[in-house]
Amino acid sequence: MDMVRVFDPVLIELRETLLRMAGRAEAILEKSLRSVWERDLALAAEVARDDLDIDRLDVEIDDKVLKALALQAPVAGDLREVVAIKMIANDLERIGDLARNIAKSGAHLAGQPMIAIDPMLALLASDTQQILQRALDSFSRSDVEAARSVLDEDDRIDAQEDAVIASVLREIPESPSTAAEAVDVILIAKNLERVGDHATNIAEGVILIFEARNVKHASKLAV
Repeated sequence: MDMVRVFDPVLIELRETLLRMAGRAEAILEKSLRSVWERDLALAAEVARDDLDIDRLDVEIDDKVLKALALQAPVAGDLREVVAIKMIANDLERIGDLARNIAKSGAHLAGQPMIAIDPMLALLASDTQQILQRALDSFSRSDVEAARSVLDEDDRIDAQEDAVIASVLREIPESPSTAAEAVDVILIAKNLERVGDHATNIAEGVILIFEARNVKHASKLAV
């Protein structure tokens, strides 16, 4: 029997588990940001519990990948996809951790006087969520062009993070009483930028699967 056909059910199961994990990662990021925008301590606490679900799925994928490598001996494209799925799962697990960090800042902010959120932070959050969604959609739809478009957004997310931090640092001398809140805003911006990095990694994994090209650090290594 053809080895690719034998291995198909294993890949299907791995893909389905990864897509469940992807859905959890998008949801936990959304919830962590809501805990910030709404100053909701209960939502922030939920994020910590939700992160455990992502960790369990990560372990489940680890087990399935190890069994696939040990028992099925995948080759060529199948092996490439198994490895890339494991890499993407690692990124999703880290996104769960970063969402948990954002929720911790949300919990801190819940105890502070309500002031307007910097619109640049809101823009950074929205754009980061969008590129994560596009990266995950590129996997579910086998869409390499969509994956490549995510790579093009990395510099913009970095610039937005820098703009948020610069804005906050300018405001601290004018409003020293909000310094504690400013620290949390900076931490949120940094965590969002890291989510953007992981979205980029996911897009690189998609390109690896469907084009058999490793584009990780391609721009730096080309210099």
